[in-house]
Amino acid sequence: MAFNLDIFCKSTLEDTYSSACFGEKFKWLFHQGDVDPTYLDWLISAWGWTITVAIISLFLAMFFGIIIGTLRTLDIQKYRNKLWISCIVFLSNTWVEIFRNIPVLVQVFLWYHVIPVFLPILKTCPSFLLVSFALGFFTSARIAEQVKAGITSLPKGQRMASKALGLSVTQTYRYVLLPMALRVIIPPMTSEAMNIVKNSAVAFAVSVSELTLFAMQTQEETSRGIEMYLAVTMLYSLTALMVNRLMNWIERTTQIPGYLNSLKIEKLV
Repeated sequence: MAFNLDIFCKSTLEDTYSSACFGEKFKWLFHQGDVDPTYLDWLISAWGWTITVAIISLFLAMFFGIIIGTLRTLDIQKYRNKLWISCIVFLSNTWVEIFRNIPVLVQVFLWYHVIPVFLPILKTCPSFLLVSFALGFFTSARIAEQVKAGITSLPKGQRMASKALGLSVTQTYRYVLLPMALRVIIPPMTSEAMNIVKNSAVAFAVSVSELTLFAMQTQEETSRGIEMYLAVTMLYSLTALMVNRLMNWIERTTQIPGYLNSLKIEKLV
């Protein structure tokens, strides 16, 4: 079977081809009237849904992961109301153990089929939002572990200096510990951000029209699996590469000059 890119110019509704698909500066971007969408249109749309799910999931993962990871580092012995702090730490640990030990695909099905039964308001949510909740909470447990590791890896002198300056616990985390810990964990968070892009493929299970579902359905309709899966693979790789470059740029622009060297010297001492 010959390699044929013209399949992307084929209409998804009729057995016709669009002459403006690859040529004439991608005029398919400006389709008007009753022009039928092509498989290339569908591919770009699916890419957009993949990116949408990944962005929402990453936002949720970062938000909850940073909060949960920070709460897990609270020192119970330093608080007067130890019962409440113990409950908070216990719930934070429970969150991590639950979401990281259940396969993400199972969590997608739980959010789509089970949880809306107990929370009827979720029945009005579109499928891509439910997938984003599942993927975001799953990844938040992993980010929480990284945030905890980043905070505990900081020298004890940081807490002692904050206490000497009269900072409260909240101020210590906000102005001293978290800004430094988040810089330390950017490399592993880069991997998590890239994993979210790849894990967004589970959205096909609940009929979100993202890249994996596009590849499966178009392969069945056109019998051109090589072209379809190759295009999807390239877009997944391109998206993950863009995330990697963005996170590397953030790491370079936010790094603390000389901090890593100071850590190495402290360990040697």
